[in-house]
Amino acid sequence: MNPHPKIQPLTKEAFAPFGDVIEASGDADFMINDGAAGRYHALCKVDADFKGGTPAISIFRAKRPAWPVRLTLLERHPLGSQAFMPLSNHEWLAVVADPVDKPTIDNIHIFRATGSQGVQYARGTWHHPLVIVEPSQDFLVVDRCVFGDGDTNNLEECALPNGGLALELG
Repeated sequence: MNPHPKIQPLTKEAFAPFGDVIEASGDADFMINDGAAGRYHALCKVDADFKGGTPAISIFRAKRPAWPVRLTLLERHPLGSQAFMPLSNHEWLAVVADPVDKPTIDNIHIFRATGSQGVQYARGTWHHPLVIVEPSQDFLVVDRCVFGDGDTNNLEECALPNGGLALELG
């Protein structure tokens, strides 16, 4: 039971049940462009080709909610992964839930990401919409889109019971 989940640092190990952490940590995997750039190669695999989907790149502009934030709704994408990479160096929160049919506040996990860390939610992972700390923040988003024929219904939502959870930034 997790009635008041603590905000924990975003690490690859802690986030692994929910997807991937995207970050350029340590030395680059290899050098490219005559040594002018280090490539952090294939940090995660985009899962987007199910039922006619294809990977697409978008930019989301998030606005800061009033604090405390009330977490009332989670969503998941059953047909593909969804990745978020901040375009500015500001902390943000990744809120996820255990893989159950109907999440509750008892199985929510909250991760504090640095401005140089992104996440890719695995297909079907319950997550809250972006929670940012600054007034506004842009994110590069890589997820499944359908151009033409294909299954476009890639969103399920679930209201959290009992009015959800008030989240204090601590």
